[in-house]
Amino acid sequence: GDVSRMLSSRPPPPPPPPPSSRTLGANRQGDKLLDRSRACPMLIRTFVKKGAHNRSEDYSTRGQNPEGEEHLHVWMNSTLRELSELIKQVQPAARERTSRLSFAIVYPDKRGLLTLKEVGSTRSIQRGPDDDKTLAELHFQAGDYLDVAILSAA
Repeated sequence: GDVSRMLSSRPPPPPPPPPSSRTLGANRQGDKLLDRSRACPMLIRTFVKKGAHNRSEDYSTRGQNPEGEEHLHVWMNSTLRELSELIKQVQPAARERTSRLSFAIVYPDKRGLLTLKEVGSTRSIQRGPDDDKTLAELHFQAGDYLDVAILSAA
C-alpha cells in the first residue's frame, strides 16, 4: 500500500544527456561510451627522451628501463594531444614552440621481445592529423610502455 503509492508519486528521473564526442570526460571507445568520471584511469609508464626515441634494446633487460620515466594516468580514449599536454607539464623541452613529440608503443612481440613501434606525433603549438588518435585506436594495451621523443623542428 503506502510504499507503492510513495514510489509512484515521485517524478521519473530526467533522461541522460545525449552522448557527445566533444565533451571532455566522455569519449568513444570502440562502440561503448567511456565516461571518465566513472571509469578508473590506468597508469602508463612513459619514457621521454630528447632528440630521439629510445631503442628496443634499451627495454630488453627487465628492471633496467631507460631514464626519463614519467607516470601518466590516462584512459583508453585519451588522445595523443591530451598526452602531449600532460608531458608538457613535466618536460620543459616539450613546451618549446618548435618542438614535436613523436609517440611509440613498446610492446612484447610474439617471441616475447619488446618491440618499439612509432604510432604518431604532435606539434607543440600547431594541430596535426595525429592529434585526435586515441590509445585504443593505436592498439595500446594495458602493460605496454609509451616511448616519447621530444624533437625540435629547428
